[in-house]
Amino acid sequence: MMKAEDDEGGAGGRLGFLKQQDSDGKPLNKLSSTPVKADWTKASCPCCESQQVEPLVLVKLGDKVGPETKRWLIRLIGAAQKDGGAALLAHPGEDARGSIIVVSAPRCTLLRATEELGLCKVYHTGEMEAFSYNDRDNFRNSNDMEAFLTLAEREYIVKYELEGLRAQKDLRIPGLPDKYTLQNRDNIWQKLCSAGVVVDMFPLHNSEKLKQLKQAWYLGNHLSQPLDSVNEYFGSSVAFYFSFLDFYTWSLLPPAVLGLSIAYYSGEVQKEMGDSVSKSPLPDIQDDSGLVVSGHMIQAVFSMLWSTVVMELWKRRSATLSYRWGTLQLAERFAEPRPSFHGNLGVNPVTGRVEPLFSEWQRDLRMLLVSVPVVGMFLGLVVLGMMCFYFGEAQVKQLHKDWDSYLSQTLLYIPSVLHIVYTNMLGNVYRTVAQSLTEFENHREESAYENHLTAKVLVFTFFNNFAVLFHIAFYKQDVPLLRKRLASLLIVTQLVNQVTEVVIPFLVDRFISAPRRNEKEDDPQEDKFRNQRALPPFPGLFAEYIELLVQFGYLSLFSCVFPLTAVLLLLNNMTEIRSDAYKICKLFRKPFYAPVAGMGVWQIAFEVLSFVSVVSNCWLLLLSPHIQVWGQENGLSGGNLLLVAVIIEHVLFLVKFIIAVVIPDEPYWIRKKREHIEYASMQALRQMTLEVRES
Repeated sequence: MMKAEDDEGGAGGRLGFLKQQDSDGKPLNKLSSTPVKADWTKASCPCCESQQVEPLVLVKLGDKVGPETKRWLIRLIGAAQKDGGAALLAHPGEDARGSIIVVSAPRCTLLRATEELGLCKVYHTGEMEAFSYNDRDNFRNSNDMEAFLTLAEREYIVKYELEGLRAQKDLRIPGLPDKYTLQNRDNIWQKLCSAGVVVDMFPLHNSEKLKQLKQAWYLGNHLSQPLDSVNEYFGSSVAFYFSFLDFYTWSLLPPAVLGLSIAYYSGEVQKEMGDSVSKSPLPDIQDDSGLVVSGHMIQAVFSMLWSTVVMELWKRRSATLSYRWGTLQLAERFAEPRPSFHGNLGVNPVTGRVEPLFSEWQRDLRMLLVSVPVVGMFLGLVVLGMMCFYFGEAQVKQLHKDWDSYLSQTLLYIPSVLHIVYTNMLGNVYRTVAQSLTEFENHREESAYENHLTAKVLVFTFFNNFAVLFHIAFYKQDVPLLRKRLASLLIVTQLVNQVTEVVIPFLVDRFISAPRRNEKEDDPQEDKFRNQRALPPFPGLFAEYIELLVQFGYLSLFSCVFPLTAVLLLLNNMTEIRSDAYKICKLFRKPFYAPVAGMGVWQIAFEVLSFVSVVSNCWLLLLSPHIQVWGQENGLSGGNLLLVAVIIEHVLFLVKFIIAVVIPDEPYWIRKKREHIEYASMQALRQMTLEVRES
């Protein structure tokens, strides 16, 4: 917490602000060591004036930004919203010529944004209610923003208000050329970024809270995760990811135990897995190379049912966490467009506001003529890589047949390893292209942008990671090759993952993050803020969710051919939780995350894989020599055997549907709480409407 000074420095003087004072009244820490000090901008609302101001966000300005432009931006940030400002608190940092602005938020701005975002907070009755600014005095801790809102929510609200700034008239930005003149309803923050005035913006770490979080999270010997503390510090998006990672990891225990049991008690399964790892010559599929019905059938049926139960239980846990964190009733609001949204200025027919307009048919045309062909091209590159893999596989097999040596046996691994590297590199390039495509489509709402971006990534991820496996299983019908390929994927992926998740972060922390590690308590606050910017931006949760989705696919779709799949995934995820926590706390800048009510479209992706697993496992069981022999003994032709498999498949679909119905998505008490919140919101809206009519 920072204490604002009463003195105000000159326009060109050295500026600073003090931290808390000790018992003798001496400053514990300064942003600037010079005696001339400046105050934060005054709160636009008298009731929000306070001696204690919490620095929340740092805005980094371009090196060529002059004092005139910086002073104008500070006034804009502090101006009232009715005057076109953000109604926030700003501090110029070390002096007027410095390149940083520290931003905070007064109480009224935080409370109004809380209502706009649709957050639920604790009412005086102890129940969670949708927050209403007009009824703010009846909510607990509404006078104490540190207790009322999480640190992540306060920081996000600052970003929300800054990015929502729009010019109320044509306006020239002091110190900039005329080409950067703001037009009416232009997004000010977007214009400042394009002009190079604002080059970066990120939330500031709270060193004391971060230290406590580290101790409770990855430095101690804790089996459970401090999810409430993660939500408080990083926001609900990060908290939901780690909650799902924790839930999913513990859910791997039953299939891991089953897989170990099958591997231990089945000698044939041991031989199959040994062959897949050692690369010894594969036996003929007609002999005894297929699935062991007694073991693999149990594994297949269990995987199909397990995936459904896990996702249904997760939805219940997600609903509970959403209620606890106040995001249960988040809804799409008629808010300002995304900062990067552009179009012809006009009147929004829904809100009546003047804003950029972009027709749906233009967006659809861009998706049809640009996005779809580019995505199709990358899917073609996946097919090309798959063809190269098969060509290389055939070549090394022939080489091993001719040489029959340990060297040639080792070379059998090369096509799989090269294909894994190729798919990973292609996936990284595609994610960058997908972001550019989605930006080009010009979506108005942030949620629409995220959904379209995630959909593109999911289509490619599914095709990139599972195309070869499905081709082997459904077209080549080569179960030993499928087993070998899956084993290669699991082993190589785990090794690469451990290097990227543990070794590389350790080296980065040791040799690159030294400035932060050598930070002293009495260092100027400005230097500590600059050290935070020296860290790389957090890359987001996309890669983390994709990793879990691919894991889930390997386990639910193909684990019946390699029963130890869950064991390898469990071992990997035990380190994944701590390494991910370590990275986000220490190796990256603190990220902004909007409040969310769950995993969003990622949850749908996991559920889709759960249903696809029925088709995959039924087909793999149909390829079992034991099933084939059973069909011949009972006089069943290939067509009749396929019909039996289809009937079993539909029965399993029905069972999965029954399980999904029997296990409600929300606990009963959460459903009642949701209905109560909706009713209370409706009553509050009705009361407000009556008051407006009476006035």
